[in-house]
Amino acid sequence: MTTAFFRTIILYLLLITGLRLTGKRQIGELEPTELVLTMILSDLAAVPMQDFGVPLIDGIIPILTLLSLSTLLSYLSLRSVRFRAWACGKPTIIIRNGKLLQAAMRRTRLTIDELLEELRQQSICDLSTVKYAILETSGQLSVLLYPQHQPLTPQTAAQPPADDSVSLPTVIISDGRLLQENLHHAGYEENWLRSQLKKAGVSRPSDVFLLTVDDAGQVVIIKKEKKEVSR
Repeated sequence: MTTAFFRTIILYLLLITGLRLTGKRQIGELEPTELVLTMILSDLAAVPMQDFGVPLIDGIIPILTLLSLSTLLSYLSLRSVRFRAWACGKPTIIIRNGKLLQAAMRRTRLTIDELLEELRQQSICDLSTVKYAILETSGQLSVLLYPQHQPLTPQTAAQPPADDSVSLPTVIISDGRLLQENLHHAGYEENWLRSQLKKAGVSRPSDVFLLTVDDAGQVVIIKKEKKEVSR
């Protein structure tokens, strides 16, 4: 009984520490790689907890290996946009400017019943009120309504927004990396990008942490913070 008690505590604390270090989120917000990791870890921990014939180290080593691999994948995802897209996928626009993109639904294998169910869970029953709907990599559906169908706020009560006030930003630069595909998809060329960087007092994309542009041409630029030099 004492052995089972301490084995369970050790494995539990190991899993909690590992998941905290890797920055895990709620189940509904997990990326595919994170969900797979969580499922495998639960199975690995259950065996040495229940079977005293299995040495405790035989359960600890696989758990530490998977946690180390998860940390490595997180680092690679942070450093490489292509690897992040491969490991986690990309958000998919299902509704753009009120138009249902059927090809995107077929590509993501999202049925119309599932789409309507997701909208109902957000208290939306009319497709015509939706300007944008994005299927996130976690499987959740993000919805942006037309201004006239959005909840009333003090700001909108004072001055009702125009129909084009809701637009979806496109990421052009992410953590210093220029996303050429997004740049051309947004309808801009590198000359336009250079002029935007010049206006912001930036000489190159590597100095930009985030640059987005929406359908209305609104540009947001966030510069990279300078690293502090330890003395």
